[in-house]
Amino acid sequence: MSSPRSERRDARPDVVVILADDMGYSDIGCFGGEIETPHIDRIGREGVRLTQFYNTARCSPSRASLMTGLHPHQVGVGILNFDDSPDGYPGDLAEESVTIAEALKGAGYATYLSGKWHLSSDMDNPNASWPTRRGFDRFFGTLEGAGSFYQPRTLTRQETNVEEEGEQPGWFYTDATSEHAVQFIEEHDRDRHDDPFFLYLGYTAPHWPLHAHEEDIARYDGRFDAGWDRLREERLERLVKEGLFEGDTELATRDPRVPAWDGVPDKDWEARRMEVYAAQVDRMDQGVGQVLATLERLGRLDNTLVVFLSDNGGCAEEMPPDSVKDFVTAFVPLKEQTREGETVVPGNVPGLMPGSEATYQSYGRSWAHLSNTPFREYKHWVHEGGIATPLLVRWPDGIDSSVRPVLDRPFQLVDVLPTVLDAAGAPYPATRGEVAVPPAEGRSMLEALRGEEVPDKDLFWEHEGNSAVRSGRWKLVRKHGQDWELFDIAADRTEQHDLAAEQPEIVQVLAQRYDAWAERCGVIPRQVVLDLYARRGKGLPPE
Repeated sequence: MSSPRSERRDARPDVVVILADDMGYSDIGCFGGEIETPHIDRIGREGVRLTQFYNTARCSPSRASLMTGLHPHQVGVGILNFDDSPDGYPGDLAEESVTIAEALKGAGYATYLSGKWHLSSDMDNPNASWPTRRGFDRFFGTLEGAGSFYQPRTLTRQETNVEEEGEQPGWFYTDATSEHAVQFIEEHDRDRHDDPFFLYLGYTAPHWPLHAHEEDIARYDGRFDAGWDRLREERLERLVKEGLFEGDTELATRDPRVPAWDGVPDKDWEARRMEVYAAQVDRMDQGVGQVLATLERLGRLDNTLVVFLSDNGGCAEEMPPDSVKDFVTAFVPLKEQTREGETVVPGNVPGLMPGSEATYQSYGRSWAHLSNTPFREYKHWVHEGGIATPLLVRWPDGIDSSVRPVLDRPFQLVDVLPTVLDAAGAPYPATRGEVAVPPAEGRSMLEALRGEEVPDKDLFWEHEGNSAVRSGRWKLVRKHGQDWELFDIAADRTEQHDLAAEQPEIVQVLAQRYDAWAERCGVIPRQVVLDLYARRGKGLPPE
């Protein structure tokens, strides 16, 4: 093992932001899960675990908010990276926004992205919203949102399509994402040792399809045979033991669309779906371990601000065999043959065991219900199961995690950019070129991470008409087309007891705040979007 290099002249921290894709709240070990994630857990156990951190319920909007410190509607990515302009969202990262990479690059940081981007409506022709033109010195990854882990579409290095690399035997996207991250770090330390860097590591794991290495799947043989009902109860018990929840926390009632495990046919196939999902998370964790080991070997780890989170809650999207092609191809083209010429069988076909390149399945609502323990709902919705994510922060040189190893103060994605810039001593630009940029919506979390008390701040969400506002202990939330619900999150984090009828004054005040926020941030009413889609003959994927 090589010895660490000399101390860097620039003492500002390196920054590594790691984003999982469609991973539920309690999947990782240090948040109560059965999946073996020792390296991700290390970030949490040696750092600070935030129990009330929120994403934005969906892939592209969360990435837009993470990158810019603004709400996704403000930067043109209110739903996904589809061009619905001029009446809807353009699906491109707006010129009137500054990314973390641009702000840090302007402050002397080197900037790298390995993995998923998903913030450009045109993913085939280089344009102003590609990562190389939004502050990243080097980029390897996919511009698309999902697809085969064996042959991903839009695989790109800098601005050159390199999909042919996925045709090599043994090539696997999660592994390639980790390997390029390590390469970026090693080459940076060799060529720009004294400079700080920013690395955005955007995994597509564990997003569907269920693709994983057989040796990883084998480690979970039998792990989920007890079924989602018992495992949800056991996860909550571990969350309490970890000190992340109070002992009297009420487990969300089982979704009525989720059958009782005892009556489920094809239990072996059902368990296999969760085994493959776990293997996807496991392989991601192995990659995180490679990144941490590289930083440690180079003597950079303790002065690296490492942040880990997920872009939304567990994904309940099913893939019925009779409609899977319509569902999948609404987002990405489907690879119909493996690299060896075998036909890919798409859809959740009971008895067809997922994992290989010849399958294309999801783990579905029932296992997503487990992933989001102890909450209700899923990706797309803004109840806790859709927007709550574990946030892990490790930076020994800048944060004494022993002061407050578990932080329950509410924060959300818009707070990441201010936190990173605060740690780096980098200003938030008021303009991008000659274009004025809206002020960052969030605030730095550093004081809270260091154990200081900070006041509450109202938090807001909207996705596909699902809306919410969080003010202190109160959360007002509704599904599109339904009435507002009100929950006392301090006493009822799992949203089991609607108090709207008992507290109409609070409902009125918070609804007015939501309406003001939605107007200020450019939220397009859901019915306007649905009418637009109807006029254009654009169908919607099934829930």
